[in-house]
Amino acid sequence: MAKILVVDDEEHIRLLYSEELSEAGYEVITAADGYKLTERIEKEKPDLVILDIKMVDYNGLDLLQEIRNKFYNLPVILCTAYDTFKEDIKSIAADFYVIKSFDLTELKNKIAMALEAEIPST
Repeated sequence: MAKILVVDDEEHIRLLYSEELSEAGYEVITAADGYKLTERIEKEKPDLVILDIKMVDYNGLDLLQEIRNKFYNLPVILCTAYDTFKEDIKSIAADFYVIKSFDLTELKNKIAMALEAEIPST
């Protein structure tokens, strides 16, 4: 079972993602902010990170750089309410970019694609 770390400062988003992704068969852990995020990743060893961009006191794009510097192959999906960040050069380091929605179909599809890419072909 794949483990997903959801990093979002909005509690209702964390709850929604937790519930929906758990029902879809994933193990879900959450973080309310980017505090000690790389240490948390090291400890929890998620298979994928869903990362909000605009959080109180944290910029998801900066956190993405930190994740890439330490865990280069860890799939990261940026998930935000704004599509303007797509233009930001830092966002290209993410595997996927998803606009937040209460319909998680696109997010689930991107998760499946990101995790599939991680499976080494034999």
